[in-house]
Amino acid sequence: MIIAIDGPSGAGKSTLGKMLAKKLNLLYLDTGAMYRAVALAVTRAGVPFRDIDRIADIAENSEIDLVGEPDAMKVMLDGQDVSVDIRTLDAAQSASVVSTISEVRRIMVEHQRIIGNSAPNGCVLEGRDIGSVVFPHADIKFFLTAKPEARARRRYTEDQAKGRISTYEQTLAEINERDERDVSREDSPLTIADDAVVIDTSELDLHEVFEQMLAKISEKRASAA
Repeated sequence: MIIAIDGPSGAGKSTLGKMLAKKLNLLYLDTGAMYRAVALAVTRAGVPFRDIDRIADIAENSEIDLVGEPDAMKVMLDGQDVSVDIRTLDAAQSASVVSTISEVRRIMVEHQRIIGNSAPNGCVLEGRDIGSVVFPHADIKFFLTAKPEARARRRYTEDQAKGRISTYEQTLAEINERDERDVSREDSPLTIADDAVVIDTSELDLHEVFEQMLAKISEKRASAA
């Protein structure tokens, strides 16, 4: 089974994707982490973001792996654990820029398809173009969304819990900026697949959204039986 979860930043994709993968015994693949790893490799190499050819070369030749259980997954870049390094604000902003490069997306999509198709039981993939580009024929597609203010509150609370210095206003501005880049990029913009199940998580807690997703998956399995 291939389950695609798309949506904007802060909608709950990662947490819910991990919950589904654990519940259904599927591989969990955070595609955003892969773009962050590429961005980190670019930054470490000192390559300017305008040098598209060199960035594509880095994406092509970097070894990026996600290993471990969903709740404790490690992101490996050329054999080094960069799970912490890719979760900084700078890494997020850099990934947002790198992910707009068409050649980088082509390389990453190919890699994501290989991983998803080779998973023994199936895979839960979350990102921004999973149901529309990476796996357009996924068994079930979800699009999680929420008002920018709700997503900013969640992200701000997470940042505070992790000791990151920020303000709600700054977090909201960053989310709005990220949304604009995601929907306006020429290659694989953030979009809702025609057959996606759309869930607005603004006023729902994680358990409520999780139960809705499980119910939809059960319906899909029953109809396919």
